[in-house]
Amino acid sequence: MANLTVLCDACVLYPAPLRDLLMHLAVMGLFRPQWTPTIHEEWIRNLLINRPDLKPEQLQLTRALMEASVPDGLITGYEQLIETVALPDPDDRHVLAAAIFSRANTILTFNFKDFPETSLKPYGIEALHPDNFLISLFETTPSQVCIAVKRHRLSLKNPPKGVEDYLTTMNAQGLTQLVTQLHKFTEWI
Repeated sequence: MANLTVLCDACVLYPAPLRDLLMHLAVMGLFRPQWTPTIHEEWIRNLLINRPDLKPEQLQLTRALMEASVPDGLITGYEQLIETVALPDPDDRHVLAAAIFSRANTILTFNFKDFPETSLKPYGIEALHPDNFLISLFETTPSQVCIAVKRHRLSLKNPPKGVEDYLTTMNAQGLTQLVTQLHKFTEWI
């Protein structure tokens, strides 16, 4: 699965529970997440706007930890492609350009209207909702996903989360299919 390259849109890196789960799965080698400096700037900027209790230094540390955990995750050099692609929102062209440049199979996003199939198909790229992506990983490697989920859950210290609280949090992230499957494996997570 590690050859599965996924470009993460800012909207999937914004919520900490989803971002952290993706990182645990990536560290286990289940897929290769990628992002750009612009994507980092977008999720960090929006999080600071909506969470005034957070400090820029905290989120820069998160960014640094992500980059240290996935050394080939940061994509640069794609900028020349931005003007060559078309999307409904021109501000999202950098995401598609980076996906093309990095040879990503998938753009992981909640914003399908911004990444229509007609714009992505010529490049062999698909836009996927995180839940669809994660359920696909689960169906392929259920024990590995359960291990990553358990590691993620146990890493939560402030506050710690029991299995049901954790699954409730993941359900709130829109991961309903994954949560349904994980309910069948609560002794593993």
